[in-house]
Amino acid sequence: MKFSANLGFLWSLMALPDAIREAKAAGFDAVECHWPYETPAGEVKNALDETGLPMLGLNTVRGRPGENGLSALPGRESEARAAIDQAIEYASTTGTRAIHVMAGFAEGPEAHATFVENLKYARQAAPSDIMLLIEPLNRHDAPNYFLKTTQQAADILAELDQTGVKLMFDCYHVGRTEGDIVTRFRALRPIIGHIQFASVPDRGAPDQGEVNYGFVLSEIVRSGWTRPLGAEYKPKAATSDSLGWLKTYRGIH
Repeated sequence: MKFSANLGFLWSLMALPDAIREAKAAGFDAVECHWPYETPAGEVKNALDETGLPMLGLNTVRGRPGENGLSALPGRESEARAAIDQAIEYASTTGTRAIHVMAGFAEGPEAHATFVENLKYARQAAPSDIMLLIEPLNRHDAPNYFLKTTQQAADILAELDQTGVKLMFDCYHVGRTEGDIVTRFRALRPIIGHIQFASVPDRGAPDQGEVNYGFVLSEIVRSGWTRPLGAEYKPKAATSDSLGWLKTYRGIH
């Protein structure tokens, strides 16, 4: 198996170029991040070229303090689309392969319509080689977030019916909100664009907690998945001390 280091959690205190180098030294196959915009895109591109690691994804900005995305917020379309444009420009410069379009805190039919229209805008604006992702967040960590379940996300993708817009399947969020991770993965496999994971319920390293990731990852491999999976967890101490799972899970076939 191949794995991507989510730099927003694993080396969050480092400058982004240094975190990319650290991920390479630790043995990861790729990297991904949350909000890289304070770091000049050229510096990130240089670190990616130096290490040979691809950047798999980044997020659109959260918005104002206390917000968690803009694209489902009625009346904020101009801000949401500016955030999408910003993400496209940064991704294009760095060679990042996907953009997570963050929905934000909202609910109801108007929010739904706003999110769909902003996703249509994003698909028209983004180059065809950049994938767009939407991700349900669990109700414990992100109460009132617009996207709550994988079924809601699947329904939106079916309504949108556009290539290059996929589901971010985060095993941690699915485990916290819906459970039955493998069954949900099997059902949603055709619309999944990226997979992330962390222990449930504490979002720590994946070799602890109530989810048997040896089984889950074996099922993912069995499905024919070959792209790197995103390690998006919060180490309890030094990241280097939490990476024992990397060697163990890399051997899963």
